[in-house]
Amino acid sequence: MRPPVCICIPARNEAEHIGRLIEALAQQTVQTFAVAICVNNSSDATHAKAVKATLRSNTRFALHIVQRVFEPEFAHAGSARRAAMDMGADLLPPDGLLLSTDADCRPPADWIETNLAHFSAERIIGGRIELDELEADIAPAIFMLRRRFDAYWQAVRAIEDTIDPVAWDMPPRHGDHTGASLALSVDLYRRAGGVPLLPTGEDRALVEAAIKAGGKLVHPNAVWTRASSRTAGRANGGMAADMQRWIDCAASGDIPMVPAFSQWAERARWRLRTRAKMGVAACLEAERALPPMACDIPLPDMAEAEMAGVQ
Repeated sequence: MRPPVCICIPARNEAEHIGRLIEALAQQTVQTFAVAICVNNSSDATHAKAVKATLRSNTRFALHIVQRVFEPEFAHAGSARRAAMDMGADLLPPDGLLLSTDADCRPPADWIETNLAHFSAERIIGGRIELDELEADIAPAIFMLRRRFDAYWQAVRAIEDTIDPVAWDMPPRHGDHTGASLALSVDLYRRAGGVPLLPTGEDRALVEAAIKAGGKLVHPNAVWTRASSRTAGRANGGMAADMQRWIDCAASGDIPMVPAFSQWAERARWRLRTRAKMGVAACLEAERALPPMACDIPLPDMAEAEMAGVQ
């Protein structure tokens, strides 16, 4: 018997996108689930559009939607995602599956099904993020750069898997674990303390907290979703900021700078040594305290990245 599922969505001024997300959820191969939306600090018709799209879709999922106005110091992604996921957790038993996504995402029809296929009580399932192909004609430069970044990160993963393989997250795998597609049990979510109230990076902070609580992070390639390539996002420093940087690079003819592969190899060796000495939780804390890697090489083209990954 499969566990009950709730999709948890923070939404702020998402009237343009929320209907498309609801339509994608209505097309899921698993159709008996709940959807928890926290519409926060919005000045547009996000709430009305979500309700209307749900009624129009004639779906079998149960919509739970609230409107919140957070005080200015808490009007950020951490508060909104926490409110949505807390609502979902309250709707489900401890063995239920919480699935986080964003209002500008468009998951494939088997998104819930593939998450369920990889789900277990102690797993944290990160979903791969693809740019929405419906927007490819709008920003072709972004899609071209994204392909190069994908090749770069694939090479980084290959380096990590060679030096410091993780028994429960073996290749082939991707490396994404963001709020756009993140799954874990209600029990693990509560043990992790819920979504940290951070203006940005709340999703990755939740993953770290869940790992410290005993969770095992996995990145199955079969689990993925689409995200908008928009450049005006709802969280400072989020994916939209990356999109704008990529557009600026394309417009100027510059190539983004990234850390050399040798830095990733050294980091993997450091992680292997540190985790053996200190354990998983302390290793996470120690890694967070490290200075950022220097971006010392231009983003390799796809052939160069592929060569680096097989060395």
